Amino acid sequence: MTDVLLRLDRVNSFYGPVQVHFDLSLEVPRGQVVCLLGGNASGKSTAMKVILGLLKPRSGQVIFDGQPLTGLTTPQIVRRGIGSVPESRRLFGTMTVRENVLMGAYTRDDAHAVAEDYERILDLFPKLRERHAQQAGTLSGGEQQMVAMARALMGRPRLIVMDEPTMGLSPLHVDRVLEMIRTINRQGVSVFMVEQNASLALQIAHRGYVLQTGRIVLSGPAADLARDPQIRDAYLGGAQAARRRNSDRTLLQ
Repeated sequence: MTDVLLRLDRVNSFYGPVQVHFDLSLEVPRGQVVCLLGGNASGKSTAMKVILGLLKPRSGQVIFDGQPLTGLTTPQIVRRGIGSVPESRRLFGTMTVRENVLMGAYTRDDAHAVAEDYERILDLFPKLRERHAQQAGTLSGGEQQMVAMARALMGRPRLIVMDEPTMGLSPLHVDRVLEMIRTINRQGVSVFMVEQNASLALQIAHRGYVLQTGRIVLSGPAADLARDPQIRDAYLGGAQAARRRNSDRTLLQ
């Protein structure tokens, strides 16, 4: 039996009177990369908010490592072992790379171990070591995404949830970010990534789910989803065009 690290069990969530999720159920096995695919307004990013305690579901449960997260605050959830890489990175632009990365250790009080982890994480992101004293707002989009990932790792997570990690990046930086996700996963950290670009997500995921208007309509091994005609027609056909558009965003190169 697969060892499940994160489970959403029949989650129904709302924004005011508007229902966003309808009995949303999914699983992230320990040690795997799982992607949640879907178009705009499908409820993907809201699922991440539910996991992080930023939106309380009206019914259903979020279970992490066998324990419900119901009623916990976001800092408490982070302490349980969940890190996040939000959409658009959300860095402090006038703070240095080092200061931004260390923000990820805000729930920790073990200063010596934090310093050791910081050095270890810079070994994973050598470009950030070069830029450690530079203001984060002056970095390229790909470098900012690396800062956000490094910040998440500073909390020593067992699971990282990522919201559109490749959005707005040039092809070169997309490839680098995908390789970093693989590296993080090989070190034993599970990854749950919300993505609109199915072609990219299915390259690195073990398993995927497809969300439409708040409901899971397809799920399975990533390789099977990549061959599914519904996925190819709805998502993969536009992925290469989106990637070409990203290559024209020279400010991020």
